[in-house]
Amino acid sequence: MAAPDRMNDFLSAPNPVDGGLRHARRSRRGTGFVAGIVVGALLLVGGGATAAWFGYRASLDDNVERLDAFEGIDPSTRPSAAPVEGPTAPVNILVLGSDSRISAGDPSAWEAGAQRTDAIMLVHLSADRQSAAAISIPRDSWVPIPGHGEAKINAAFSYGGPSLMIQTVEDLTGVRIDHFAVTDFESFTTLTDSLDGVEITVPDGAGGSVRQAMTGEEALAFARERHALANGDFGRVQRQQAWMRAIVAKANNNRSDPLKMASFLGAVTSSVAVDEGFTFDRMQELFQSAQDISTKDITFMTAPYSGTGRSADGQSIVVLDRATFDPLMQAVAADELPDFVAANEANMDVLPAVVK
Repeated sequence: MAAPDRMNDFLSAPNPVDGGLRHARRSRRGTGFVAGIVVGALLLVGGGATAAWFGYRASLDDNVERLDAFEGIDPSTRPSAAPVEGPTAPVNILVLGSDSRISAGDPSAWEAGAQRTDAIMLVHLSADRQSAAAISIPRDSWVPIPGHGEAKINAAFSYGGPSLMIQTVEDLTGVRIDHFAVTDFESFTTLTDSLDGVEITVPDGAGGSVRQAMTGEEALAFARERHALANGDFGRVQRQQAWMRAIVAKANNNRSDPLKMASFLGAVTSSVAVDEGFTFDRMQELFQSAQDISTKDITFMTAPYSGTGRSADGQSIVVLDRATFDPLMQAVAADELPDFVAANEANMDVLPAVVK
């Protein structure tokens, strides 16, 4: 472990990408899978070094933008009367990637209809801290949105910001959301390059596979592609998850390198806006309680869907398979996800080892 003064020097040194790790709060943008890294997968890096990183919390905490994501939500409408708290309670985090150029934390700049979410992910951390899951909900899923009738789920963020999106997801899933995060694509390359790139397993063109090293820009292009994929947006979701899995693996492998981890954590905390309740104390609690989870303990999957279709007004939509989706979400709410997925593996769209 580096000496404290060396680490402090590094954390306060200028960053070649954004000019410094210490800066005023500004717009945080990335994709939903970047946010997933921030508030979900990053929790899984764990390990004995975690407490040391939080020793430099002042530098990292300055980077994080916070917003009142739960403002105006009627507690009586939520899936449970009160959250279950503590280091061994299940945790559900809604992570979004917005296409908006407007700061998530600046309500005065909000414009109805100007923001939609490119990626929507429900991250679940089990109460026993032995497993985790990242469940992507297709952005075009046709669902009820409180006060707005039926629409694509990503419209909820446009109609009413974080609070309406949280209400929409809670009503749809029956799962209480404990924390919220939002980012966009701009942080993608920085986060990847802070770890000197990642490796993602892809087809080799001859029926086999190969681990392909990718820089931030290459990983960005890989994760944004959809037109060349046979399954379009569904394939893009899996590419996003594959990148997320690769980041978790790379960060886990490098957690004993203090300078690299400092760079990574600086990039992470500069890439996200989270709810006000997601304090550094809360993050540290989750870090430490999840230290035994490894990459193999994380399930990456897409919410069950029956296909695509057209809404009454002609929009191209995704039709969720409620016969499978509802029991899946009941398993999340009951913190019984690993057993449910194992018993229903044939009906689950789980991320494969090789992503096309």
